Amino acid sequence: MERTQKAALAGVGVGALVTALKFGAFWLTGSLALYSDALESIINVVAAACAFVALRVAATPPDADHPYGHHKAEYFSAVIEGALIIVAALLILRESYHGLLAPKPLDTPLLGLAVNGLATLLNAAWATTLMRRGRAWRSPALVADARHVLADVFTSLGVLAGVALVASTGYLVLDPVVAGLVALNILWSGWGMVRESIDGLMDRAAPPEMVEQIRALISAHGAGALEAHDVRTRHAGQATFIDFHLVVPGEMTVADSHAICDRLESVIEGAIEGAVVVIHVEPGDHAKQRGVPVL
Repeated sequence: MERTQKAALAGVGVGALVTALKFGAFWLTGSLALYSDALESIINVVAAACAFVALRVAATPPDADHPYGHHKAEYFSAVIEGALIIVAALLILRESYHGLLAPKPLDTPLLGLAVNGLATLLNAAWATTLMRRGRAWRSPALVADARHVLADVFTSLGVLAGVALVASTGYLVLDPVVAGLVALNILWSGWGMVRESIDGLMDRAAPPEMVEQIRALISAHGAGALEAHDVRTRHAGQATFIDFHLVVPGEMTVADSHAICDRLESVIEGAIEGAVVVIHVEPGDHAKQRGVPVL
């Protein structure tokens, strides 16, 4: 099992533990805000499971029907997670509305706050770890899952503040009000996640700094060629597809031009994790003024 899949599977276990703690806090207090927080955590568990499935699909080798691989499965997972966040926010808003109509007193708020605080610390530690690994491994599914967990952390912090205010002031209406405000923030976070994932499905280019790195590698290691032009990139999960036209002298043999291509592919794939390089060789009269000069 790949490292990204292991991380996603661990997220299911962490999410289940956090959800159990939060429902325990709700059971102790009867707080609507804590109940809403627990509902959001259920979505976390489902989202982590979706990420695990998506990563397994993404790791499937290319086949006759999918010759470029299954990397984009991670983006579908991220879209689903964003949609689940939005659903969770709407559920919280619904509970908040009913709470405003009939506010309820809290039972043992201090103990409930302590239990929920423990769950929040656990969630924050896992979100930080997951985000760091997701970015290092360039996994959209793990990054989306980390953002989802992080949204849950912010939810919990808002909920903790709200319940603390209710306990200290006696204003019961603050419980559903805080839950509603946090839900609006979660709604915005979910929309942002869906928007970014859809952008990935639309074959967004690699970041400008990566494109410059690719051009520099071509220039430094393309000895024997004249230039490279039409450098294109696109991200697909953990893979970065790179293609460009390499201009060589018209009299160069196929074997020599192939050797240059092999050298460039090896250098680029060694410098950029997950790179898939395709090079189209052209004769000297196809050079362009805006091409990448080869040193």
